[in-house]
This record gives sequence, structure tokens and C-alpha cells, in this order.
Amino acid sequence: MKFGTLYLIPTPLAEGTLNDTIPSGTLEVVSALHFFVVEELRTSRRFLSTTGHKGNLDKISLFVLNEHTSPKELNILIQPLLEGNDMGLLSEAGLPAVADPGANLVALAHLKGIKVTPLTGPSSLMLALMASGLNGESFAFVGYLPIHSQERKRKIREFEKRAIQNHQTQLFIETPYRSLALFGDLLEVCAPQTLLCIAANLTAPSAFIATKSVAQWRLTPLPPIHKTPTVFGLNSPK
Repeated sequence: MKFGTLYLIPTPLAEGTLNDTIPSGTLEVVSALHFFVVEELRTSRRFLSTTGHKGNLDKISLFVLNEHTSPKELNILIQPLLEGNDMGLLSEAGLPAVADPGANLVALAHLKGIKVTPLTGPSSLMLALMASGLNGESFAFVGYLPIHSQERKRKIREFEKRAIQNHQTQLFIETPYRSLALFGDLLEVCAPQTLLCIAANLTAPSAFIATKSVAQWRLTPLPPIHKTPTVFGLNSPK
């Protein structure tokens, strides 16, 4: 039997931006699918109702994949693909499988010989890097930083050292409600001349993007990042 295709489906970064950030070709694929692996049921249903499935949600199958999903459960999630059905993988926002538990499903699909097709959509990381003015030739995405402040500060020092030694932009993210705490640690730990980019609520009308030295950030009002999805970037001056 021929296996189905696993489509990696980007979702909007901000509410009300579907038509501006998701290409029509991606939406056409989504509207034709009937099996989806999602991170959260409520938000996924809301997204799918705007992409050709409005009034038909009872005709599609949704399977939850999050940080608590076990390897055994992954084998169950992939079953529709093994039976020849195409399936979509959704992230909560932006690109699936990037700092996202969906990467485990993609890895299993490759292991099983299932075709994986990424679709076009917004990437907060690339948008932030584009707009940062930091080095876009050498950069690293280092994911989420530790929850506890002392461990987080140690990681910040590690990333700052790497940025200075290699002139390599370090990109990282945090759970929105901890964005201000991370910002405070960055200002406390980093050298005054280190460049820090703050890119928040990207693609939304209220998007905020600015790059300043740490010394300059210490003299300015707090950026509007409280409970807001934010990408942080560090690098040394040129």
C-alpha cells in the first residue's frame, strides 16, 4: 500500500493575519486534508474553520501531539499515514516541528519512509533575523532558555561569549509570560556593548522590533513584551 504524505502546515503568528501570512497554495492543501495532528484542539479547530473546514469540523480527525506524548502514542498517531491517508501537522503558531514537539512525528515519518512536505508560511525566527540588523550569515537558534533565573543567566553568558568569539547571532525564545523576566536577566548579565534585538508580536499591527546595545536598553522604557510572543537576538558589535 502506498503511504500518505505528511504535510507540515504553518499557522499565523498573530490573530487576524491569515490572509496576509499564509499563501493560498498552503490553504488549498489544508482544505483538502481530513486528518491532522495538532498541539491544542481548541486553537486548531479555530484555525481549520477559517481554512475551508468551516461547518465540516465533524468530518475531520484531530490527534493531539504535545510534550507529554509518548513514543508509543506516536506510532498510533502515524497510523493514518501508513494506511494511505494524507495528514497535516499543525503548530500553535508559525512553523511546525521548530521548537515544537511535532519534530518527533516528522522523525518517525522519515524512519517509516513516509513522504514529508513542508508548506510555506511565517517563521518568527527568520522574520526577527531579517529585521534585526544582526549577522544573518552566521546564526544559531538555541531554543528556550532555562526557567530558573540563575541557570538562565549562565546560559545567557554562554551565548554572549559564543556571539563575541564567532560574531554569530544567537536567537532564542521564551514562554510569553516570562519574556520580561528574560529581558531583565539579559540587561543584568550582558556587557553594555552587546547588541540585543527584541522582536515581539511579529506580523501583527502592534509588532515591535528594535535592536540596541544593552547600555541603550538600560536607559529606555520597557519594551511591550509582557505576555507577548517574542524572539530575542544577541550579537557583538561589528
